[in-house]
Amino acid sequence: MDAIFNIVKSITDLGATAILPIIIAILGLVFRMKIGNAIKSGLLVGVGFLGLTLVVGLLNSSLEPAIEYYAKIGSGFTIADVGWPAVGAASWVAPFAALAIPLGLLINLALVRLKWTNTLNVDIWNYMHFLIPGALAYFLFDSFWLGLIITLAMSVIALFVGDLIAKKWQDYFGLEGTTCTTIIYSAWGYPIPWLVNKIIDFIPGVNKWNISLDKINKRMGVFGEPVIIGFIVGLILGLITKRPVSEVVPMAIGIAGVMVLMPAVVRIMMEGLSPIGKAARDFMIKRMGDNSKLNVGMDIALGLGDPTTITTTVVSIPLVMLFALILPGVQFFPIGLLMSITYISVMCTLTSKGNLFRSVVSTVVFCIITFYLAALIAPGATHMLTSAGVKLTGLGTDVTFSEPWNLVIYWFSTLK
Repeated sequence: MDAIFNIVKSITDLGATAILPIIIAILGLVFRMKIGNAIKSGLLVGVGFLGLTLVVGLLNSSLEPAIEYYAKIGSGFTIADVGWPAVGAASWVAPFAALAIPLGLLINLALVRLKWTNTLNVDIWNYMHFLIPGALAYFLFDSFWLGLIITLAMSVIALFVGDLIAKKWQDYFGLEGTTCTTIIYSAWGYPIPWLVNKIIDFIPGVNKWNISLDKINKRMGVFGEPVIIGFIVGLILGLITKRPVSEVVPMAIGIAGVMVLMPAVVRIMMEGLSPIGKAARDFMIKRMGDNSKLNVGMDIALGLGDPTTITTTVVSIPLVMLFALILPGVQFFPIGLLMSITYISVMCTLTSKGNLFRSVVSTVVFCIITFYLAALIAPGATHMLTSAGVKLTGLGTDVTFSEPWNLVIYWFSTLK
């Protein structure tokens, strides 16, 4: 078991930018692509994902002065927002982690073969989202098998949710042949903004507000271009957080750069994924009939190429910081959560069909709900994190713990 764990851990430690090219190239060969084309597709996907990582890093570094400003204002927070990297690393300490990926893949292939799902999840990097509830159960109940079963159950649920959202995902983002299998956003980040949009539909007047970047562009001309909007948002954010000019201008240019670069790197990923998708569909049709359709399950980051999504992110971040400071009963400043808003906004934009107003409202509401749910589960989260070796001086939590399945696991543990 230790040998298997070390092999799997060594692979996952390579990071998504190294894992994805290998997986995509292998899939290409499985689907009978020529070896050169399979390798090219894998490398393009890897380069595209590397670009996404760099651009998200640019966004975070551009917003850092504003985040520091708001963080200094707050006081009295008793829970640490540790961020998803620490939680993801802790989940791999669970003894069944080595088995989760190969068993999950075998189950996925079996379900595809039986035509019970059309989603083939290649998002190996994000198995951490299946492992987190499994690891939480393991550390709270001290049960290897319970943790493994929950982990595999989450991997299967992600497939069925991927099937449900595939058409909307493809229609809005134009990502043909793909779907999202990052379960925190597909199974939890989709229902909340869906409900928010339904509520807005019942508010007279407000339900008529349809703010889109296309309309802004038509009304404002060049000033409605994403690069200009990003620059203006950066300037405003820098000014309201009282940053010096030496920080305001780089902040504005950085956000403007994100608005331009993000769609470009997503296009590179799709240049690699499109041949894989075509080969997969041809392969499945040949073996399972004309009605067969296979969608490649991918990271939520694939949706970041949408300009409305990035605009939603940069507008929502200062609002979320503000609500963290003024709402009653908020027990942590959302440092880790702010890093996740980039991804939260993807599903919020999708469910809002590109309506910028609704996208921002949905994103902020999701984060506000997270304030309270993530704090509620903090004792269980802290137990898992400290048991896995994460050093905390008090309580700790993260957005990934706010998912309903984690709350259910924690609640049952309190009944012991």
